[in-house]
Amino acid sequence: MEGPADTDLLPRLLAGEQQAYRELIGRYQGAMRAVAYAIVGQRHTEEVVQDAWLAVVRNLEGFQQRSSLKTWLLTIVANTARSRLKQNRREVLLDDLPAPHGSVGDSRFAEDGHWLTAPFAWHEDSPEALLTKEELRECLEKTLLSLSEMQRSVLLLRERQGLELEEICNLLEISLSNVRVLLHRGRLKVFATLEHFEETGQC
Repeated sequence: MEGPADTDLLPRLLAGEQQAYRELIGRYQGAMRAVAYAIVGQRHTEEVVQDAWLAVVRNLEGFQQRSSLKTWLLTIVANTARSRLKQNRREVLLDDLPAPHGSVGDSRFAEDGHWLTAPFAWHEDSPEALLTKEELRECLEKTLLSLSEMQRSVLLLRERQGLELEEICNLLEISLSNVRVLLHRGRLKVFATLEHFEETGQC
């Protein structure tokens, strides 16, 4: 959903206010990168995001507000990324590099994907609170980099950007079941890293 801040941002953007564009970039650049990364991979992510921003500027006056500003932005990124590929939809690869500490067992999760017993340091209301220590931040980033491109992007779009699963499906053009598998596997590896860090203080 589009928040009051986005609603306030649109008229400022249409008026050409540079500060409004800076706020828009600050708010959604991470999500745009994650979408691009999932579709074209790391090598072309920045190029796609830059091209998408140009498309946003060119087409802003035609924004019909049928969706949220965020959804509109991410759809432009996804379309730009797919054009960049110049080929059929990317195959979703579920195989990825092993995380440093494997993964925690599926028995730790309920059928809906939520924790049955969460690690004590995991704050459900604020996952970013876990990143207060620089060592842990670096450790988690290393684990994220060990995931496949699509798996990492799904995890970032869900956990850091708060997108609904159906929205991720539409943006990346993959099935809901595929999104669930990608998200589940990514979470297992991230939480395995968290548990190891809690126990040893090391990555």
